[in-house]
Amino acid sequence: MSEPMKSEQPQRYTITQLCREFDVTPRTLRFYEQKDLLHPAREGMNRIFSHRDRARLSLILRGKKVGFSLDDIKEMLDLYNLKDGQITQLQVAHSKGLSQLDHLKEQKVALDDAIGDLQRAIEIIEGMLTERGVRPQLEYRQAESA
Repeated sequence: MSEPMKSEQPQRYTITQLCREFDVTPRTLRFYEQKDLLHPAREGMNRIFSHRDRARLSLILRGKKVGFSLDDIKEMLDLYNLKDGQITQLQVAHSKGLSQLDHLKEQKVALDDAIGDLQRAIEIIEGMLTERGVRPQLEYRQAESA
């Protein structure tokens, strides 16, 4: 048996379909369109997103998740259109990725330090409450271990 032929018509998505798939609001998609990150076609009042828009949305959301600005994401996505086999796009993405990774690692160290400081402060406060005959509330500790 031969495989069914793929449709020549590109995949099309409504705003509702993309919102459901990526758990975003219509306002988010309109905002990305306004920022020139997505380029849906119009059919009357409806936005129709292409397979390319869907792929771009996926990359936008991944970029946002790791802390890239929308300007950085747009710069990297727009480099796709250069006819150089994506070399420039990949080089820029690599450089920005390394820089963002360093930034996230610095943030993690700072966050770990802040968590340690707060844990020590809580232990001191718990000790002071115990000295005064008051049993510390443990709701936050219980949530932490859940």
